[in-house]
Amino acid sequence: MSRPVDLLLEHLRAEEARGVEHVYLDEEAKEVLRELHRQARSGGKPKASAAAGAGEAVAETPKAAKPVVVTEVRAEGESAAARIESLKLQAAEWPAAKALGSLRETMVFSTGAAEAELMLVGEAPGYQEERQREPFVGPAGQKLNDILKAMGLERPAVYISNIVKFRPAMPNQTTNNRKPTLDEMASCLPFIREEVKVVRPKCIVALGGTAAEGLLGLSGSVGAMRGRWHEFEGIPVRVTYHPAYLLHGNAALSDKRKIWEDMLEVMEKLGLPISDKQRGFFLPKS
Repeated sequence: MSRPVDLLLEHLRAEEARGVEHVYLDEEAKEVLRELHRQARSGGKPKASAAAGAGEAVAETPKAAKPVVVTEVRAEGESAAARIESLKLQAAEWPAAKALGSLRETMVFSTGAAEAELMLVGEAPGYQEERQREPFVGPAGQKLNDILKAMGLERPAVYISNIVKFRPAMPNQTTNNRKPTLDEMASCLPFIREEVKVVRPKCIVALGGTAAEGLLGLSGSVGAMRGRWHEFEGIPVRVTYHPAYLLHGNAALSDKRKIWEDMLEVMEKLGLPISDKQRGFFLPKS
């Protein structure tokens, strides 16, 4: 008969075989592991409840396997702003991200209101973001600001973040950027989970296909992802094109309209007023 710990180690080895190197623990799983640790130190047997839950928790690394980095993120502070600041301090030296060796050193966390109704999530900082240490600056950031203004919102009133908190590295890198890998997004995903818990937005917008992939586990084109509501940590999520998409010379009026239709749905979800003029943005002239 398999022991719960055997099931646990089998699960870890299966995850390792899939290429998973980092795992996320919720509070229930962490308490199970604490109880097992306490019992082991005291020489006693684990309580039945702890042993039963151990098969579902992710715990210590099997000795024969490559180490799995078990990490914990905790937002602390009396105010939402203080809790976001505590997450920022933890992210700067985050072991799971540092262990990958594929991310640059400068941390870029978030910007905006810590208790915003709207949260915008991108994939990772680029050259401009790394220089200014703020998400969505430069030409793409200006496009995002224009979109928010058209919605009747100002940038400081929303919460803007990225899944990955460091710029993905490349050989001989200057201004060139690359999209983050799944491992890089997985290493920083616990922070987005905690940010959502702190901010408690009414809805989230995933900006671009990579952000949707990391946040929601989706794959495919943005065109296939948009047009409906998804969910992350109990919060409605809308997927739309990255603002940089509008910088391409081939971005047509119909593409701008698609992004705007997504934003109209977000405005409806937030209960924002929508004028006839706003509803008509980027429609073909009759």
